[in-house]
Amino acid sequence: MSAVFPQKHLTNLAEWHRMGEAGIFPPESRMELIEGEILHMAPIGFNHAGHVNRLISYLTLLTHGQAVPSAQNPVQLGDLSEPEPDFVLLKPEASFYTTRHPTAADVLLLIEVSDTTLRFDRIQKLRLYASHNITEYWIVNLIDDCLEVYRQPQDGDYLEKSVLSKADNLNLVALPDIQVAVTDIL
Repeated sequence: MSAVFPQKHLTNLAEWHRMGEAGIFPPESRMELIEGEILHMAPIGFNHAGHVNRLISYLTLLTHGQAVPSAQNPVQLGDLSEPEPDFVLLKPEASFYTTRHPTAADVLLLIEVSDTTLRFDRIQKLRLYASHNITEYWIVNLIDDCLEVYRQPQDGDYLEKSVLSKADNLNLVALPDIQVAVTDIL
């Protein structure tokens, strides 16, 4: 007799959306669909929330009219993933994405604010975003008080990786005229 091992049931976006419409999960639950798996996300602490607010305020002003800011909203990545990144700058779109969720092709910059989820954001989320060719991914690393910048996605990883401190500045890949002072987001 051969051994039989339990298998995961991976969920796709259509099934994920039907579950949401059916009210299967409580409204206050924080979950994301990542590579077909439904993941419970950590509660948002005050430091994390404050840094997301700082990103919203600062980057919205810097990119006014050149990008659509989006905070903790879904981004559709293929048929098996719909993460809710902490902050995203999206390509301008007349409807402001009221008729669909943005996809990887719409993302100019994607940012995760990370404390308790640092390892997950550096490994699983990094691989997910690189696999979907998100051109620029930042981790606001609250543990080490730095900004991790990932660029040039290729084969599920980023070729360019840098760690910046509060003394540094950088320009956005998609909007090269926009210069960001790291101190203003840390």
